[in-house]
Amino acid sequence: MMVRVWMALIAVCLCSTALARNEGITADEIRLGASVVLSGPLGPQTAQYGEGSRLLFDAVNAQGGVHGRMIRYTTLDDGFDPARAVENTRRLLETDKVFMIFHSTGTAQTAAILPLVKEHRTLLFGPVTGASVFRDTFNPLVFHVRAGYANEAARIVSQLRQQGVSRVAVFYPDDGLGKTLLAELRKASETEKLPFVAEIRLDPKQPDFAAAAQQTEKAQAQAVIVATAGATFTDYIKQVQATSARPSFYGFSVVSSDAVHRDLGPKARGIILAQIIPSLRNTTIPVVAEYLALVKARSPQAQPSASQFEGFVHARLLVEGLRRTGRNLSTESFIKAMEDAGEISFGRFSVRYSPRSHNGSNYVELAIMDADGNLRY
Repeated sequence: MMVRVWMALIAVCLCSTALARNEGITADEIRLGASVVLSGPLGPQTAQYGEGSRLLFDAVNAQGGVHGRMIRYTTLDDGFDPARAVENTRRLLETDKVFMIFHSTGTAQTAAILPLVKEHRTLLFGPVTGASVFRDTFNPLVFHVRAGYANEAARIVSQLRQQGVSRVAVFYPDDGLGKTLLAELRKASETEKLPFVAEIRLDPKQPDFAAAAQQTEKAQAQAVIVATAGATFTDYIKQVQATSARPSFYGFSVVSSDAVHRDLGPKARGIILAQIIPSLRNTTIPVVAEYLALVKARSPQAQPSASQFEGFVHARLLVEGLRRTGRNLSTESFIKAMEDAGEISFGRFSVRYSPRSHNGSNYVELAIMDADGNLRY
């Protein structure tokens, strides 16, 4: 039912004859904005995305901006509520007059704001969602950066099958993100011919993690794919670890490794997470080296963060697109510049857009956490 609603919303958003949008662009400024999750279980991680983006924007502005224009980025908290996401996005477009919605968060939230994107003929760049529904239906106003959840699900399930793991369970909250990830996992399960021994559902309004842990123990799963993020991810694992069950845990890239280590400490060791950006340990990759240098320059005590780095990569790609577009910036000129750019590469991480696809990257790796909270690829 949810997928049909999203598809209907997306269909409404395609093909506009409106003129190119120029609001949010002045002689010396480019205004960006997004409705994001800053409160609730996902808040701390999403705040890190914004910090990473602003780290790059601040560095660019310190060097004179993009073609003489400073980048201003405004974020508003929606608490993971699609209705609030719509209110925030309307304010950003109609009151704050932003040029582009940059790095907004959430699958249901993305579906909810697409009519506004179409109405205002604005761009939606790098939404934090990997849902296939937004990639399978081309929208010229939407540019994805991260790989899709389908890529991540396929990588996880394929890895389990190759390792000979036959008893795999899925834990998911009955919300937009949980059901989206579950749908992708079911497709991957069918492709790999690896049926799940249990699908453990959590009511997000009345979460009973102890009951979910008991179901996990009863399923005797060798591995559990945890289809959620934020505190829900770690609260579930804590309860399972309190039982006799000892499955390995797999998660998606929307899980913050920093938050997992903070909440679980040494017990986070062995958790395997899909990653859609390169490892921060690989300093031979140009964009990794650039990020780490800026973090150190800002504060020698600052700790690098995978979530922060993802926000940085999104911002780095956007700035590259703005530079390639030139001084004559508009919705249409930006679209053309990105579609004509061919492959844009920052080392191992690369994207490619065309007049038929704005899906961006398909980079996915699996990384395992060590006792210190580091991801080892």
